[in-house]
Amino acid sequence: MNTKRILYIAIPVLLVIVLYFSFRKGETDLSQITVSVQRGTFNAVIFSSGQLESEKSESINIPEKLKDRNLRIYELTITHLIEEGTLVDSGDYVATLDHTAVEEQIKLAQDEMDKLFTEYEDSKIDSNLNLSNQRDVIVNSHLDLAEKKIIMEESVYESPSIQKKASMDLDKAKRKLEQEQKAYGLKKKQEVNRVDRRYISYRQILERSEELQKLFNSLEITAPKAGILTYFKFPWGEIIKTGSKVGPYNSVIATIPEMTNLISRTYINEIDISKVKVGQNVKIGIDAFPDKQLSGQVTSVANIGQAMPNSDAKVFEVKIKIFGKDTQLKPSMTTSNAIEAGTFADTVMVLTDAIFENDSMKFVYLGKEDPVKQIVWLGDENENNVVVKKGLKEGDVVWLTEPENAEALKLTGSEIYNEILKEKEEKRILAEKEREEMLIKKPEPLPVALPNQVNQRINQAR
Repeated sequence: MNTKRILYIAIPVLLVIVLYFSFRKGETDLSQITVSVQRGTFNAVIFSSGQLESEKSESINIPEKLKDRNLRIYELTITHLIEEGTLVDSGDYVATLDHTAVEEQIKLAQDEMDKLFTEYEDSKIDSNLNLSNQRDVIVNSHLDLAEKKIIMEESVYESPSIQKKASMDLDKAKRKLEQEQKAYGLKKKQEVNRVDRRYISYRQILERSEELQKLFNSLEITAPKAGILTYFKFPWGEIIKTGSKVGPYNSVIATIPEMTNLISRTYINEIDISKVKVGQNVKIGIDAFPDKQLSGQVTSVANIGQAMPNSDAKVFEVKIKIFGKDTQLKPSMTTSNAIEAGTFADTVMVLTDAIFENDSMKFVYLGKEDPVKQIVWLGDENENNVVVKKGLKEGDVVWLTEPENAEALKLTGSEIYNEILKEKEEKRILAEKEREEMLIKKPEPLPVALPNQVNQRINQAR
């Protein structure tokens, strides 16, 4: 009985001891995870985030009257705008522009119109008075001429000198009448022109007042067609919203996208843009639907970069056409784009987690037993691996975690670092040289074709 009891106690204890040593042998030192450098086919991928947009959309614009420069209103504030994403029908209310600014212009135009109308009426009265006085002068000249004729007729009985004087006075009276008649004609034209100018000024302000009133009546914006409303976004990222200014130079308030043709608009940094080409395939993820995977293709790459806000870095706009249709997709949804930039065979690569860096260089911890800091020259990368141009070879073992004594480890590969710096400097010098050549180079004058050459070219074309 005692022997059995001892066995019952000893066997479990022995099992526990065996299990302990078995598990201890299988323990993994998590601080020393390594991986081997591989050689094979590498797929270069450029990652970027973008935004869903419609390739074709209907713009909701400011009133056409606001583009009229004669109204002297160059921008208006959006005082109310319905919520983005609202489903609207054709003719539905969308936004209201500031009535106050237009009311002020109408009031100023009305005051100016009253002033000009008064001046117009006064000019007509002044013209009548001036012309009436001129007509009196002509009447008096007629009477003076008649009087001089009578004196001339009676002077036949007088001495020759008196007859000559009477003849001279008659000639003067005739010339004076002719001068007054000509002056009246010129004066009449002058007064008519002055009154017409007043009337034209009055008509212009009257028409401006009427156009301002039409603009005032069109400040409530409606949808031109049915669809989902999307706020207009400028290339630099600013969005039209309540409180934004609109005018002839930024006339779009919102858009109604056509959801059957979608693109992802993204921006690629200047380092990677040379790798992006039209026609490259793209894998597209939708942040709102993590399980949804779409495919697409690069359709356009901008030639001119844009400055990022609060940064000296430049980015280039890239448009990606999305294949297929999905009713769950909405405008402005964020996309995760993976652009397949190329496939490279027989390439040395390593996991991206094995790459460490400081302020000036990138390196790996090379060697399992006695690791060193090995400087590496890297190329393209994808979601898992990065191409190694120099510094590693196939089969090398590198660390995925930083060793405990990392600061004390030896740094190797300084010649690779010098090569990297040399290449950067050569590229900088080459870029400066190309820029200087562009500034110095003058456009060559176009050859002037002689008449015979022109005729020959015409006959050839025929």
